[in-house]
Amino acid sequence: MEFPEANERVSHGAPTWFAGKGKVFATLDDHHHGAPHLAVWLPQPPGVQAMLIASEPDVFFRPPYVGPSGWIGVVLDRHTEWGLVQSLVHDAYVHVATKKLVRALTGT
Repeated sequence: MEFPEANERVSHGAPTWFAGKGKVFATLDDHHHGAPHLAVWLPQPPGVQAMLIASEPDVFFRPPYVGPSGWIGVVLDRHTEWGLVQSLVHDAYVHVATKKLVRALTGT
């Protein structure tokens, strides 16, 4: 996937992706503090976190630090539905990107 002005850098010891110059839209969780999984943390609109965790608690979780702000953790190393992960990453980018970047992404 390509997102306008997306860039990757290490933040807090983890690969992290930014929309433009500031907002994080994805962070890799590689067994963070001994967690039993490889996962990605993604900001989501209000209500999405609770819905996803309730629907598949083995796949979705409330990540530390950013979970109270509505972020969702998605386990990547257990029966991963990559189409869903792609959709959630897209939604995370749109959620934090500037209007200009969203227009560049959607072509509108």
